[in-house]
Amino acid sequence: MIQEARVLGLQCLRCGSRFDDPRLFTGCLRCSADGVAVNLTVAYDLAPLAGVTPDTFTQVGKGLWRFRHLLPVRSAPPVSLGEGTTPLVHLERLGRRLGLPRLYAKDESQNPTWSYKDRLCAVAVTHAVEMGARVITISSTGNHGASTAAYAARAGLPCVIFTLASVPETMKTLMQAYGAAVVECPTSESRWDLMRQGVERFGWYPTSGFIAPPVGSNPWGIEGYKTIAYKVAEDLGWTAPDVVVVPSAYSDGLYGIWKGWTELQALGLVKHAPRMIAAEPFGPLAHAIERGLPAPEPVEAPAPSVAFSIASRYGTWQGLAALRESGGAGVRLTDEGVLEAQRALAREEGLFVEPSAAASMTAVMQLAGRKALDPEQTIVVVLTSGGLKDPGASRAWLPPVPAAGADFDRLLAVLREAYGLALDR
Repeated sequence: MIQEARVLGLQCLRCGSRFDDPRLFTGCLRCSADGVAVNLTVAYDLAPLAGVTPDTFTQVGKGLWRFRHLLPVRSAPPVSLGEGTTPLVHLERLGRRLGLPRLYAKDESQNPTWSYKDRLCAVAVTHAVEMGARVITISSTGNHGASTAAYAARAGLPCVIFTLASVPETMKTLMQAYGAAVVECPTSESRWDLMRQGVERFGWYPTSGFIAPPVGSNPWGIEGYKTIAYKVAEDLGWTAPDVVVVPSAYSDGLYGIWKGWTELQALGLVKHAPRMIAAEPFGPLAHAIERGLPAPEPVEAPAPSVAFSIASRYGTWQGLAALRESGGAGVRLTDEGVLEAQRALAREEGLFVEPSAAASMTAVMQLAGRKALDPEQTIVVVLTSGGLKDPGASRAWLPPVPAAGADFDRLLAVLREAYGLALDR
């Protein structure tokens, strides 16, 4: 019988305080009293898994829940849509062009709602069912909301989503299509306030954060991101890459993936943990590291970002912890760089991802241009979601579709004029 890590409770990333309340979603109470916003994480005793081998993970099906003995939900049957079976793709052409022959992409767009949020929501909604929750709620600009709505529907629970009017219609459609009650709010702060009232007054179960300054999302759900590290390690023959690059706003994915690597190392399943890189439009984590700040502080946002779902002025303690503990860094992005990476992934590797997902590739392209990456190292970029989540952003760099008519010679001329294809030679 496979043993399971023993859940000890929620623990503060900064002061180490431990809490027994499983519905503590606003971060560490002690650090908050000191004026520092810090998320909690699930603490485990890994001793029951001493001596575990890679074969352990091949005995219990496939997908995210084959790693259930390292996840925090036990009593409820998993709420699942088949998440977690996503490929690690060798980026041979892009890697060759950038001088990085061991460049890989973890393509999370192949999850059920086409984003890596499905890993968080599968675990969070399963925990909600375990806690007897009656309503699921979230504040979201798209992917997280769509995933929460899908998993709430799978669990048979109502879902209330707070979003912004500026969110693309595609994202609103996705969230509503799964049956969620979606409402628009004028500002991020106003949606957090309304959501918090639902959580505090009526016991709604949150899958995202809802306080300012933000600390990150539901700590139980963040555990789902650990399985990205587990699966990458397996795909690389139970070795760790040297660098992992993750698009980052409040750093749920960045920290969860980092935590997964630390657990694999503690269990002796990999020899080392990788260096983590945060790809961020405005650079709050880069700012904190460059200045040696004890905690992230808000930075300026000069203009809206095409990578809107990760475009935050706020960094989080959990993101800074992942970078500092791994010897990593934050990389600031430009819209031009993001769209260049999106085009390159689609045209050179056949991977169409939304701008926020292309952020990780943007960071690699910038670092490679500065000769800041070792060409001998194995580098993994996490591509967090699919390109059809925000088709308007891609339409901006695509030409109009030309009319071919009914004449084949005219077709050849159109292909030559519009696309530069001389196919009649």
